[in-house]
Amino acid sequence: MRIYRTTNGIVVEQNTNYRLFTDISWDSLFQQDDLFSFLEIRHSRPLDSYEFDHLLPPIDGQEVWAAGVTYFRSRTARMEESSQAGGQSFYDRVYEAERPELFFKSTGHRTVTHQQAVAIRRDSSWSVPEPELVLAISCAGRIIGYTIGNDMSARDIEGANPLYLPQAKVYDRSCSLGPGLLIQTEPLPGSTEIRLAIAREGQELFSGCTRLSEMKRTPEELVAYLFRQNSFPRGCFLLTGTGVVPPSGVTLRPGDRISISIDPIGTLVNIVE
Repeated sequence: MRIYRTTNGIVVEQNTNYRLFTDISWDSLFQQDDLFSFLEIRHSRPLDSYEFDHLLPPIDGQEVWAAGVTYFRSRTARMEESSQAGGQSFYDRVYEAERPELFFKSTGHRTVTHQQAVAIRRDSSWSVPEPELVLAISCAGRIIGYTIGNDMSARDIEGANPLYLPQAKVYDRSCSLGPGLLIQTEPLPGSTEIRLAIAREGQELFSGCTRLSEMKRTPEELVAYLFRQNSFPRGCFLLTGTGVVPPSGVTLRPGDRISISIDPIGTLVNIVE
């Protein structure tokens, strides 16, 4: 089952059939620990088909958080970018530590979705997308769904000093989620691929992929740490880290097209503005 937040209401896609919910709020979905069953028994209006031309970001009152250095490749990249500032040992140590790196990423008004524009900082000379699996988490701390995330990052700002991480990560349109949420009772298998492609003027600039099996930490472990001494009355999202990092010679420019695919969630496409 996939669900989408649209200007017409909440659209559910299940077995090539579509249903429309107009009487429930997006925030109420994050009050459910068994969202799949909740949506199956609720009254809805059947749709013959649905054209996703009016998608909204799949977020309302939720916060977006992120986990860092969960893949070996991201550990290496973060060490490289921070080497001039002497911060490379921090990322090596957090990769090996019991406690993960968790940081605030975005709110609803800063977040965009499929076919909407993401932004690069005007004061950055090295910006990249970070393709990530995103967990949708209920207010009780249960994983209720999955989506795709584009964690836009200014690597030169972060690399200058680890204390600049919020400026490198948190700004308007620095986070994209979508197109919708995959709702299923079973976790995604380790063989699930995350694929990134960047195109410039119709030509491929970079592509790469990783698998969830490459993650050092489990989604459940990350959620448990996020909910330590922290509450989310409207639920939250957690980006689980990236294992695909473009090389240092690649930086985004306005007009670039970013595509991130995770089967069976779908593909998230954004244009850089």
